[in-house]
Amino acid sequence: MTVYADNAATTKMSQTAIDAMLPYMTTVYGNPSSLHSVGQQAKEALDAARETVANCLGCEPREIIFTSGGSEADNQAIISAAKLGEKKGKKHIISTAFEHHAVLHTLKKLEKEGFEVQLLDVKQGHNITAQQVKDAIRSDTCLVTTMYANNEIGSILPIAEIGAICKEAGVPFHTDAVQAVGHLHINVKEENIDMLSLSGHKFHGPKGIGALYCRKGFPLVNIIEGGAQERGKRAGTENIPAICGMAAAMKEACDHIDENAAKVSAMRDKLIEGLSKIPHSAVNGDLKHRLPGNVSFCFEGIEGESLLLLLDQKGICASSGSACTSGSLDPSHVLLAIGRVHDVAHGSLRLSLCEWNTMEEMDHILKAVPEVVAYLRSMSPVWRDLQTGKREYIL
Repeated sequence: MTVYADNAATTKMSQTAIDAMLPYMTTVYGNPSSLHSVGQQAKEALDAARETVANCLGCEPREIIFTSGGSEADNQAIISAAKLGEKKGKKHIISTAFEHHAVLHTLKKLEKEGFEVQLLDVKQGHNITAQQVKDAIRSDTCLVTTMYANNEIGSILPIAEIGAICKEAGVPFHTDAVQAVGHLHINVKEENIDMLSLSGHKFHGPKGIGALYCRKGFPLVNIIEGGAQERGKRAGTENIPAICGMAAAMKEACDHIDENAAKVSAMRDKLIEGLSKIPHSAVNGDLKHRLPGNVSFCFEGIEGESLLLLLDQKGICASSGSACTSGSLDPSHVLLAIGRVHDVAHGSLRLSLCEWNTMEEMDHILKAVPEVVAYLRSMSPVWRDLQTGKREYIL
């Protein structure tokens, strides 16, 4: 049995997405900027896809800019807000300590340009509160940027409350919603979101395509120069097959959010309950406000890489944190941010589920993980020291 439990890293493309893409690879292959009929057919598909994405988010089609993915959308949103703030003499940015590196590295770059970045603490409840944001806002704050839901530990942030606070304070609000779109109900107007980033491959769409929602009237800065595509805000010929595939996948995901969430959260809860029985383990993330498909654990006395390799031998595809940093030997910055010490953070496991997983697969995981953890502990000098009292247990 092969169990794919790494859906937060990427998802299998749906047949709906594939079917939506094929015509634009074979018959309607024109450039949407061309005036002839084949080009205009591509333009019609582009416009329809933009409308679909906008409908899923509760905004206007003209407020959607297609990008290469979530990282590009994050970069453009943050840099745009920073440049606008700089013109007004405002150079203070608020974010959180467990953001994706697409956000954190962009903020680090802005720090070198003289911006002050304040990262909110996430140790309490493995989340932030809207009050933390309210307390952090100053007269020179030019941006609040927080993820909608965390990619590693599944915590869902109080976005609507944060949006209301930012609107009242007159501070632009951006959210990296890459892990949330297609899985949670989102309405950018109701939640007072000024900018939102999303990525197609997190909800059964293709890779290499994403979008940035930007509220009408907010001045975006170009980070890719060239032609006048995307209303002059993002140069480069639009990837029509990928855009159509993403839009189709997004509509399908949003149309079935409630039924998918019910199915997936039941599997999630079964895993959390079962894995919690492993001695000296701890679940990571907000248990109450949590993505339907996220299961994140730390197991004391083992290394996450060994755990992943042995689980892979048993047919289970998982991760130890973010797929974007899996080549790194450093422990996850997210786990360190929530207060896990290095030794514990190293022994982490993330299982991320989708509606195509089954309860039978959950049984397989619940049999395999305790066996592998016990096997690794049996040969671990750290575990031996813990058992003999030379070290004290942390979990």
